[in-house]
Amino acid sequence: MTAVKRRGLLAASAGAAIAAPHIARADTPIQWRLATSWPRNLPGPGVTAQRLADRIQTMSGGRIEITLYAAGEIMPALEVLDGVGTGAAHMGHTAAVFWSGKMSAAPFFLAIPFGLTPHEHITWIEHGGGQALWDELYADFGVKPFMAGNTGMSMAGWFREPLTNIHDLKGLRFRMPGLGGRMYAPFGVVQRSLPPGEILQGLQTGGLDAAEFAGPSSDLALGFYKVAKNYYWPGIHEPNGTGECLINAKAWAELPNDLQAIIAQACQAENSFALTEAEFRNAIALKRLTGEKDVTLQRLPDDIITEARASAAEVLQSFYDAGGIEARIHDSYAALLDGVRPWSEISLEAFLAARGS
Repeated sequence: MTAVKRRGLLAASAGAAIAAPHIARADTPIQWRLATSWPRNLPGPGVTAQRLADRIQTMSGGRIEITLYAAGEIMPALEVLDGVGTGAAHMGHTAAVFWSGKMSAAPFFLAIPFGLTPHEHITWIEHGGGQALWDELYADFGVKPFMAGNTGMSMAGWFREPLTNIHDLKGLRFRMPGLGGRMYAPFGVVQRSLPPGEILQGLQTGGLDAAEFAGPSSDLALGFYKVAKNYYWPGIHEPNGTGECLINAKAWAELPNDLQAIIAQACQAENSFALTEAEFRNAIALKRLTGEKDVTLQRLPDDIITEARASAAEVLQSFYDAGGIEARIHDSYAALLDGVRPWSEISLEAFLAARGS
């Protein structure tokens, strides 16, 4: 089925979902559907999505009731943006990297290779003008975006065979969506984009030679270690793991101000909670992977890191060269990165070096 036909079906199904105004009596809860890009209760984003729905329902005193649908239950994992925009679901929980084919600059709102760390990324969105640009970019798709969860820094990926140098990347079929795939492309990597729930099957069937998703907690739950035993760090392609809550623009506009504020605060609370949860659970999962699952933990070879840094700079330059909103997003992101770098070097980076970790 073509994407155009899919969008038509989604739009047709939206009538019952949001056509009627959500101006209901106080004793009549607003019923919303939340579609995600994750397997149900996947540690990290799947758990975050359900917790976000529960937060909103509790904080609203039951005025909004949300039913969660995991990836594939009412729409495919990679169609959540269109599904929410057309009203097939009122909300979505997903990740900006999935929309790079629709909006080339969308991955900036998840992670950029060699870019902002989680706390730096939050700083950009909340204080550096990122939210306004995010709203503007997504407006044409009929959705309002929020940060709503974070899996922390990613690992570099899982590989069937160990890497000795950059030449080992040639011909490698690598699940690496978004700008990370573009960064690795000059080295002969064959980029593959699969929803999280399909990655393990790709490794098992031989369709993938390597894959990345998030940090150790989510990776452990998805079972990549069963096939690929070589686990590499650092996650140079994705130093941040923001999950996004998307809300249908029409449904959002029809909410009273207090419910809009509740949703915004619920997203912010979940964003903070999920990031600290990721730090806690990633440490536990990493210990299990290396201690119980016979996983070999390795650093990326130096030449891969060096060459990838130069390639990433060229990828980012393309957004500046494109002009328009792509250039404005690039410039805003780069300004925040350049602004915080001197402080990061003498604060966090220096302290970790002094602490000995």
